[in-house]
Amino acid sequence: MASDLRLKARQTVLGRKSRKCNIPSNEQGKFLKVSQYYGDNVYNYHLSKTLSLEDKDNLKKVIEGTATVTRELATKVANSVMDWAISKGATHFCHWFQPLTGSTAEKHDAFLDFDNDRPIERLSASQLMQGEPDASSFPNGGSRATFEARGYTTWDLTSPIFIKESPNGKTLVIPTAFVSYHGDALDTKTPLLRSDLKINEVVTKFCNIIGMNDVKRVITTCGIEQEYFLIDKAFYFGRQDIVMTGRALFGSLTSRNQQLEDHYFGMIEDRVLAYMQEVEIELYKLGIPAKTRHNEVAPGQFELAPIFKDSNVASDNNQMIMTILRTVALKHDFVCLLHEKPFAGVNGSGKHLNWSMSTDTGVNLLEPGQNPHENFRFLAVLATVTEAVFRHQDMMRMGIASHSNDHRLGANEAPPSIMSVFLGDTLNMIVQAIISGSAYVASDKKFLDLGARQLANLAKDNTDRNRTSPFAFTGNKFEFRACGSSASPGYPLSILNAAVCDVFEETNAFLEGEIASGRSVNDALSALSKKWYTHAKNIIFNGDGYSEEWRKEAEKRGLTNHRTTPEAISVLKDSAKTNFLVQTGIFKEGEIETRHNVMLERYIKCRDIELRTLRGMVLKQVLPVAVDYKGALAKNIANLKASGVDHSLETELLTDLSALSKSLFEQVTKMTEVLDQLHHGSDEEKTARVIAQELMPQSVQIASLCNQIEEIVPDEAWPVPKFYDMLFIR
Repeated sequence: MASDLRLKARQTVLGRKSRKCNIPSNEQGKFLKVSQYYGDNVYNYHLSKTLSLEDKDNLKKVIEGTATVTRELATKVANSVMDWAISKGATHFCHWFQPLTGSTAEKHDAFLDFDNDRPIERLSASQLMQGEPDASSFPNGGSRATFEARGYTTWDLTSPIFIKESPNGKTLVIPTAFVSYHGDALDTKTPLLRSDLKINEVVTKFCNIIGMNDVKRVITTCGIEQEYFLIDKAFYFGRQDIVMTGRALFGSLTSRNQQLEDHYFGMIEDRVLAYMQEVEIELYKLGIPAKTRHNEVAPGQFELAPIFKDSNVASDNNQMIMTILRTVALKHDFVCLLHEKPFAGVNGSGKHLNWSMSTDTGVNLLEPGQNPHENFRFLAVLATVTEAVFRHQDMMRMGIASHSNDHRLGANEAPPSIMSVFLGDTLNMIVQAIISGSAYVASDKKFLDLGARQLANLAKDNTDRNRTSPFAFTGNKFEFRACGSSASPGYPLSILNAAVCDVFEETNAFLEGEIASGRSVNDALSALSKKWYTHAKNIIFNGDGYSEEWRKEAEKRGLTNHRTTPEAISVLKDSAKTNFLVQTGIFKEGEIETRHNVMLERYIKCRDIELRTLRGMVLKQVLPVAVDYKGALAKNIANLKASGVDHSLETELLTDLSALSKSLFEQVTKMTEVLDQLHHGSDEEKTARVIAQELMPQSVQIASLCNQIEEIVPDEAWPVPKFYDMLFIR
């Protein structure tokens, strides 16, 4: 029966047609340019007809953090927002927040209210500014008892209000932070906002110290690349493991997958391209600047990349990107998989956080200029960030830890779990010269000779790209490549910002002391660069991060290697390593404990779901098929014996299948016994370690046995969609 469903699913998928969507057009039916409808579903207070120029100026100051919102102003904004939303067809509003689940949450309320008995639409200042979801029903790491339900969502003025469309209506969405009754952050947004304020404080001070007196504000900017897989929903619902866990827990890899490297940047199939185009239309209407789309390395894998925005808005935009990727996929009869490793044996998916710092005067502080060895400010900023990664490498690794990212880190397409900084050949030579105190001689070769007159010569960048580095400098920004595709970007960004703030405070103190002693600004910056590069030199690595040689070298350098999530998150219990988070004001002590408990609990729960799903599929799908085929082989052997015909082939197949089936049943039984015993204990850290160190390696063995059985059993008898079906049939 199950195999019949699989074959029917194939037939269904082969009959799919590309979906056509409604492309924005004017009343005459002429298609609009993207610039004509970009941000159409985003509230822009500058265009409000009800807010005065003074109101708009006051709101601008609040958004920039130089003023506090008053109730009078909030009331005016609420009326303006409601009028705009209703004019667009919205009937409800919601506070949209990002709890510690890693995804988003929302509760919808109607604008409908009553003036005596007369129905009216209303959005009050209080409704705009504050909501009250149940704080004990979201992950809180024990900071909220079950009966302590009160928590608050509070309006984030720095992130645009927008409208979300659905088939039968529209909803006004108000981005908010989520805190407990006592003011502790229960989300990923609040620490990120705190880190933005701290970055502004310490880096603006740095700019002023070195003579950039016109700088009044510094922000972190981010461009977040998003990788994902698409499979047809007919195959998706035929795989219980993918539905329950986001990944295939077993499956025999196809003979041709990605080894020919023909999918990467290859021609985009019509059905996939139609999906991408509809995704982009929805993103553009939300003011999300999707810029790049392409096939990724693995079959069925793709990528979307936006243009840079400030980190908080970029983080919010990425949450919406993930939502839209999933919802639009269903319209095209696809399912979008955001898991870091949905298919073993082919590349997993990451989320590359391209990060930099910019001043309100338009200066990118990580821009090297034409002669980076002469750019004292750039080298000092680069040195400070390098020291931050070196000093807080354990926390950086913790910030990207998850049960799903464990499958990807250190594999053949992802950075290892060892933190390192890639600078490229030119910058590395400059750094080595700074450390040694010698002069750096710049190369005269600035262009690449392509050897073909028809092709324009290319200006050579100061750095190549290193896809094996978890934290790589790429021209005028750092690319934090180790983040997982399904993760909330706000968390690793807040950790990165905190690390940078911590070292910048020391940078500022050092520069003030040097300049006060009579040294010039450039001499002080040079001395600072030498100080940090000398101290952090062990974190700088320009080679192959995938190699075993690097792992050995990293150990010699004293760099840490937390291979699994339980190892990585254990640093949250070390106050010596977390103290900077508290000192910078980006996290409170209780919030750190909360995150440790939530991450630990989530790891255990997700792994428990995976292991129990694997057990069920083995016992109910894989072994029954193996038993049926064993019976068929035994019957054939008996018939062949009776006929006096050679049956050595059938006997060998039966022997192999019997051995595999027996071993599979024994392994699953053993895994189940250990798993059941774990739930009788209360030591969650021990439970997580046993899962990571014993049960996960065992699950890999179980998957291998399933794969070997799959390769023996006839194709038409296999009960679930195979990798071939999911990765190649669209």
